[in-house]
Amino acid sequence: MLRPARILGIDPGLNRTGWGVIESVAGRVVCIDAGVIRVPAGALPERIAAIFDGLKDVIAAAQPGRASVEKVFVNVNPQATLLLGQARGAAICAAVTAGLAVREHTALQVKQAVVGYGKAGKEQVQLMVQRLLGLAAPPPTDAADALACALCDLHADRMLAIAGPLLSATSRGRRSRSAWRSARIG
Repeated sequence: MLRPARILGIDPGLNRTGWGVIESVAGRVVCIDAGVIRVPAGALPERIAAIFDGLKDVIAAAQPGRASVEKVFVNVNPQATLLLGQARGAAICAAVTAGLAVREHTALQVKQAVVGYGKAGKEQVQLMVQRLLGLAAPPPTDAADALACALCDLHADRMLAIAGPLLSATSRGRRSRSAWRSARIG
């Protein structure tokens, strides 16, 4: 049986950092809160501090049990990738200094877990997040991406709960190939 989980998803960005908190209790997933930290223009250190401080406030208010952050992908502009990495670092530091464990997921993993297609567009992610969480309207794109990251993390937990006993038994040599074939996931 899965324990209740409250997960903070973070979609780091130097202009807008999306965040979303979900909770899973008895197989039901609800959105606790979500939003976007709008980072003011200015020098890079002040922008990084705004992300850090904004997420500290979110963590203090929502009291998540852990955080899930989207991994940086390398794009055509190395400078933009480095700047995004710094925003991501501020997000991770905010979570870690609050005592949260941090998990990371690629954009491909997040989209695959939420939409079922790793190259889904932002609008598809928004609509699936809305549907999966029973929201009245699609959340803003940055908040939707953060909620999707949290949902991906929850999905990973569920997969480990299902596969974990099979994997550990196999590693100890207790299950044969026929046992794997006959194991039912449900």
